[in-house]
Amino acid sequence: MKKIVMSLAVALMASSGAAAADTMKVAADVGYSPHVMASASGGVEGYNVDIMNEMAKRMGVKHEVIDQEWSGIFAGLAAGKYVVIIAPTTVTKERSEKMLFGEPYFEVNYQFLIKKGAPQINRLDDLAGKKIAVNRGNFYDKWLSAPERMNKYKWELVRFGKNADAIAAVAAGRADANFAGDTVMGWTAKKNPLVEPSDLVISSGRVGAMAFHTTSVEMRKKFEKVMECMKADGTIAKIHEKWTGQKPVAGGAAYKVVAGIGVPGFGNYDGAPSNSGCAN
Repeated sequence: MKKIVMSLAVALMASSGAAAADTMKVAADVGYSPHVMASASGGVEGYNVDIMNEMAKRMGVKHEVIDQEWSGIFAGLAAGKYVVIIAPTTVTKERSEKMLFGEPYFEVNYQFLIKKGAPQINRLDDLAGKKIAVNRGNFYDKWLSAPERMNKYKWELVRFGKNADAIAAVAAGRADANFAGDTVMGWTAKKNPLVEPSDLVISSGRVGAMAFHTTSVEMRKKFEKVMECMKADGTIAKIHEKWTGQKPVAGGAAYKVVAGIGVPGFGNYDGAPSNSGCAN
């Protein structure tokens, strides 16, 4: 694993109350644009990097980003290799039973990326029988792999360890489309003249949040308080617009502070007040 150290302030106390290591480890699939990307200076940058930097600053901690391929990111959390997954993680019922989700901060919308000048995608039927490049094991891979969709559209999935490689396959003509979040597609199309986003955008009705080990109850509470305040004061919305070129959905997860701790209606939600003092 590649480790990129992000220097900030002092050490954090572990959720058990014992002194934590000087640097708090957080995980992300580096290369998943625009959320976590390698920077020219040798560090990392992006949507989720900015969020974590600001959270760490407000908590007074120092942190280290662990570059972990998505296919192994949950196993690493379970094994205690890092404190939290800061990569954009979709909240699902199955996942919520195995980990603790924090305050949701973005909506999950799906979009395709195609080679510039290729026939536009306006409906899923346009991709019938085509090759779609995906990040192995992530939510988008599973959505496309659902039997009802595979049987109906008969597309071929080409899987990669990193989404950056899946995008490269589309740009090179080795795949007809890449499938991921709309933030990824908007950012990528702005930076790469060889590709463009599809006209088709699919609203999932889901939200995304940071993920913690089931034993990290106190740690989640600390993150919850800071995230709520960053939503209430507009910081999350500003970061979203900086990296995607558009404002978040009005009144959506980037703005609205959710009652309790975690995501209502999902496993391991705690209805007790967070006491952040930043409700809106």
